[in-house]
Amino acid sequence: MATSFNQPLGGNDMPRFGGPATMMRLPTQPTAAGLDVCFVGIPMDIGTSNRSGTRHGPRQIRAESCMLRPYNMATGAAPFEKLQVADVGDVAINTFDLKDSVLRIEKAYDDILSHDCVPLGIGGDHTLTLPILRAIKKKHGPVALVHVDAHADVNDRMFGETIAHGTPFRRAVEEDLLVNDKVFQIGLRGTGYAPEDFDWPRRQGFTVVTAEECWHKSLTPLMAEIRNTIGNHPTYISYDIDSLDPAFAPGTGTVEIGGLTIWQGLEIVRGCSGLNVVGGDLVEVSPPYDPTGNTALIGANLLYEMLCILPGV
Repeated sequence: MATSFNQPLGGNDMPRFGGPATMMRLPTQPTAAGLDVCFVGIPMDIGTSNRSGTRHGPRQIRAESCMLRPYNMATGAAPFEKLQVADVGDVAINTFDLKDSVLRIEKAYDDILSHDCVPLGIGGDHTLTLPILRAIKKKHGPVALVHVDAHADVNDRMFGETIAHGTPFRRAVEEDLLVNDKVFQIGLRGTGYAPEDFDWPRRQGFTVVTAEECWHKSLTPLMAEIRNTIGNHPTYISYDIDSLDPAFAPGTGTVEIGGLTIWQGLEIVRGCSGLNVVGGDLVEVSPPYDPTGNTALIGANLLYEMLCILPGV
């Protein structure tokens, strides 16, 4: 047990535009040893099918996190009073080989999880969730999943490839990485090739909540249903920033109109409080498509909200 806990560098100790370029300006260390939670960057976009740029996501999210403060005024969570948290840097992906990168991510997470540390991944394209789930199964078994996204990501193949950012949850089902009747996909929308795009996950036992079902309403009741269904089962959160409407988050590779609002995104993540969350990720932030930095800023805040709902906070 830590005798003192790492704290984000405060704005009165160093101007917000200065200091270390880490998540929330936290200390960094090379491994997860001694940590309860770590932020880990996965700077990749070689699994994307449309606009690239998510390799720059982790760096920009960290930069925009400089305004985050340790106390959550809305929920009362004070994670840095109870958890030892640090930024463990980035997974050294292979820029020229997606399959090798997937192996590298799984190996990096094997090491993180060996320290009983909860990883919060900073993406990076959505391919990365597959190797993370592979590593988590070794530690926790098949997990429940809260997947927030415009897309189901259950393609069988993309250009003949079985691993890409549109396939992770098809592979996860095939590899028994998930407890299918405890999987919730929220925010799905847009055009498709056939009803199969959303019907396949339903047939596996997933609960699909389309964006249209979320329009003009609070998602707090939905999250109460999700908590009741999942119970205390180990749970993973995978949040694709393109779940949000592009009016809020244009900086992503595969935008779809008619998405969730920021307020609904906060309700979803905060609504995971009480679940046995064993890891999470925030993916698909592509800074080149949002020069304002607002998409990365939203990503940083949602990652902080994930930290605030972890067990023990």
